[in-house]
Amino acid sequence: MQSIVRFGEVSALRPYEILVIVDPRPTDEEIAALLTQLGEQITSLKAEVVKMENWGKRRLAYDIRKQREGTYAVFEVAAEPAMVKEFERQLRLNESVLRFLSTRVPIRKKARPAKTQEVVEEVG
Repeated sequence: MQSIVRFGEVSALRPYEILVIVDPRPTDEEIAALLTQLGEQITSLKAEVVKMENWGKRRLAYDIRKQREGTYAVFEVAAEPAMVKEFERQLRLNESVLRFLSTRVPIRKKARPAKTQEVVEEVG
């Protein structure tokens, strides 16, 4: 990960997952272009797109803007909280985006290997 130093404070990029549900009516090529554009928007905010997955069309639990289906995509991003907040603002302005959900992924510390105890058998 990358860290940025500003006036004595250290600000590290944190891992986020951003789930985006897009209007299913455009063609697959148009949706791919939209997802590429969203990825470029995140990158322009100086965040790192680690991975982007297109999950395809899925049925929604309830209608959103009179749509029964939506195209799901997940972005795995390394960013600062302010970057994610600005990206969420941009998603609200995009009419093709039905819903989105940003979650911060907790950083798991590496587990220490368990100490193995040797069993000594007595032969008698």
